[in-house]
Amino acid sequence: MSPQSLQIRRVAGALGAEILGVDLSQDQSDETIAAIRSAFVEHQVIFFRDQSLSPERQVAFGRRFGPLNIHPYVAGMAAHPEVMEIIKEPEDKLNFGGGWHSDMSFLQHPSIGSILYAVETPTFGGDTLFASQAAAFEALTPGLQATLERLNAVHSAGREYSAKGHSAQKRKSMSVVEAEGAVGEFVHPVVKVHPETGRKALYVNPAFTMRFDGWSKKESRPLLDFLFEHCRYEGFTCRFPWRPGSVAMWDNRSVWHFALNDYPGQRRHMRRVTVDETPAAARVAAE
Repeated sequence: MSPQSLQIRRVAGALGAEILGVDLSQDQSDETIAAIRSAFVEHQVIFFRDQSLSPERQVAFGRRFGPLNIHPYVAGMAAHPEVMEIIKEPEDKLNFGGGWHSDMSFLQHPSIGSILYAVETPTFGGDTLFASQAAAFEALTPGLQATLERLNAVHSAGREYSAKGHSAQKRKSMSVVEAEGAVGEFVHPVVKVHPETGRKALYVNPAFTMRFDGWSKKESRPLLDFLFEHCRYEGFTCRFPWRPGSVAMWDNRSVWHFALNDYPGQRRHMRRVTVDETPAAARVAAE
């Protein structure tokens, strides 16, 4: 497969593109991977249709972009711990990934991106929304942009994976452990500069951002609430309707996502691998 055979079609103004002409189950040349990565960086979330990915092939594809994460709270597949199976059975009430968020910001070195593959989808519903945090930053006034660029924020898994957290709730076909005790707090810039494009994006997260560094939770709440509302404005978003064999790959450094839970009594089965940010890349991004 040559990069020239790839077709890239934008799906929305703020972010998102569908890539045609590639079979992800096959080994890809360095040139093709570079072309996919370029589209990923430019469009922030990219989509593929009609793929047939075994867990082994999904892992192999993900590793072309960096080391893969093993989730600290959600058990992966026994033979492939890097592969998280995200399953909502017909009797489950809560889905996994509901609510706006970006993945893994509660780590010292957050993830670069996530690659989600649809194994089984409901007959209706179950779409995923994506929101560009680069577009969200660029829509702010210069004064607020300058203020936010001077701030850092504290991220932690403690709330989302506590006993009452959305992600920690019991689901029939997923094994999730609660975050107990000191799960760690990590400080990240409120405005993240993309290491490959230099484009600035807001990096706050309704699921994992606890407060601004050096501020109390009470002091932080009004500004965080404003940002959380601003960041999900419809004009910053795109929507992806799933069907079996679909793949979405999004940039956690500049994208929020929201898995809709609008398919009661139906099964939805997805597999996710997450590409970690390396310490070296983190240092470059911080400079």
